[in-house]
Amino acid sequence: MKNLRLSIHSAEHIWLRERLLKQRLNLGLSQRALGEKMGVLYSFIGKVETGDRRLDIFEFIEYCRGLDLEPVEILSEIEQRFG
Repeated sequence: MKNLRLSIHSAEHIWLRERLLKQRLNLGLSQRALGEKMGVLYSFIGKVETGDRRLDIFEFIEYCRGLDLEPVEILSEIEQRFG
């Protein structure tokens, strides 16, 4: 992970989107249900999952919490995979 501003098509971003999507599906949540749980429009969820929208660090934390994930654990996974 040498480039500070990675493309949304980079392996790191693709992995993160797939990880978040997989968790949403494992929880049996629709995009709409996750959006309601997080207090955001479901289109926000769709844009994150397709890569049309990046998450800032604070949004990432809330997104993880919405998916019952620990943000620190996801960051650790990223570091291990792409460090």
